[in-house]
Amino acid sequence: MKRLSLSIAVAVWMLVSGAAFGQQMIPPGWSRFSPPPPAPPPSPRIEVPAIPHFDAPPRQPQIRSSRRGSFSDRISRCLDDAAAAGLGPNARTAYSRACANR
Repeated sequence: MKRLSLSIAVAVWMLVSGAAFGQQMIPPGWSRFSPPPPAPPPSPRIEVPAIPHFDAPPRQPQIRSSRRGSFSDRISRCLDDAAAAGLGPNARTAYSRACANR
């Protein structure tokens, strides 16, 4: 009876020590003092693209007009500014060239 209880105790001890040993297993190339690996990155965000409606009219791309305006418009504006400032004809010409090419 004593041997049977001893063999049961040894079997239980082996099962318990085996489970504890498995928990402390260190991967190859690692030290027990190595920091834990970083957390995995978040999964990518999946977005459903917008589906065009068949009955909707097609959208035309908007063409931006130049804020600067055409050269003729810039010359006219600069000549008007020079005249409003009271400049003479020669000074207006020089002013409009410098103003329109800015």
